[in-house]
Amino acid sequence: MAAPYDREDGMPPAPPPHAADAAYDPNYVPDSVKTFVAHLYRHIRDKNVYEIHQMYEGGFQRLSDRLFRDAPWPSAEAVAPYCDGDHVFLLLYKELWYRHAHARLSPLTAAHRAESWTNYCDLFSVVLHGVVNMQLPNQWLWDMVDEFVYQFQSFCQYRAKLKNKTEDELQQLKQFDKAWNVYGVLNYLQALVEKSMITQILEREKEGLEQFTATDGYDYEGGSNVLKVLGYYSMIGLLRIHCLLGDYHTGLKCLAPIDLNQQGVYTIVIGSHISTIYHYGFANLMMRRYVDATREFNKILLYILKYKQYHQKSPQYDQILKKNEQMSILMTYKHKMHAVDSDGKIVSSADFDFYIVEDIIHVVESKPTKSHGDYFLRQILKFEEMIGELEKVQLD
Repeated sequence: MAAPYDREDGMPPAPPPHAADAAYDPNYVPDSVKTFVAHLYRHIRDKNVYEIHQMYEGGFQRLSDRLFRDAPWPSAEAVAPYCDGDHVFLLLYKELWYRHAHARLSPLTAAHRAESWTNYCDLFSVVLHGVVNMQLPNQWLWDMVDEFVYQFQSFCQYRAKLKNKTEDELQQLKQFDKAWNVYGVLNYLQALVEKSMITQILEREKEGLEQFTATDGYDYEGGSNVLKVLGYYSMIGLLRIHCLLGDYHTGLKCLAPIDLNQQGVYTIVIGSHISTIYHYGFANLMMRRYVDATREFNKILLYILKYKQYHQKSPQYDQILKKNEQMSILMTYKHKMHAVDSDGKIVSSADFDFYIVEDIIHVVESKPTKSHGDYFLRQILKFEEMIGELEKVQLD
């Protein structure tokens, strides 16, 4: 088995973020982490999805807050004895390790980001080409795809800001020029969709020949849900990537097998639900399908309003609030301003007619879209600036 941090270039692994801090020893494993790793490994072997979910959503976050608020978790080599050195489990552990590093630690070098890319490649290759006999919670599988896309976007932003980089940082970017390549990211997501045969599964489900949605994607006959559910969420990941690339038509085409008019596996995880509707609505906006975008934004904003109180302790809570703000701003730009005439009647200057009853927007009819589309495109830079400012605001 390859060492946990071996790299294709043969170079030694980069020191962890904050490695200069003498208080951090990557080989020191607290007793609580030993217990956590041993129990998580046992539950994964036993396919105990409930306990895996409890440890993933609760235990990992509590240990991170208590022991690793501003430091990395122990290295995969250090925890290997507590999971029998299991290769697949260590890939999952490193996926959590790098996700924690991206969320809480800085600075992350190009080497750290490249190592995370290599770990995702190894993990997805096992899923695509190996035999994976385990069941993982949908939340974890969604978070894998979500984090994969996020780290791609984060690396692109990091690579684009060259002005203040040192010579060593520039050299690392040249050294790891193949990490987070857009074609590689697209290829892995597309491969997961195709290998899982999720499109065919969803088609057969419409004919009553499959129970994918009814079982929330889980396999209750002793099999694995990992490939199928990763393939399902990868369709949403492809929509997000194509939205980043500005190819909205292809993005919507990737999402087409999922029926947004019905409950589905995408609605089980709140992060998946919000991300799907947000990017679907945004793609429709950019293609000037304003009625479709308004309808979906309206539904998801009401959903967030109704259920966000139940997710205040969730690690996704801040992201839920952020997406709520982004969609609210999009809706504001769509509808423009209203004037009041001398009789006190509201005169709409929007490019389609609508009325509001109990905070629900009802679209009546569509008007010519050209002027509205031009207006939206003129405002997009202001929208991006406002999002940047919102990210700095501390929400209660």
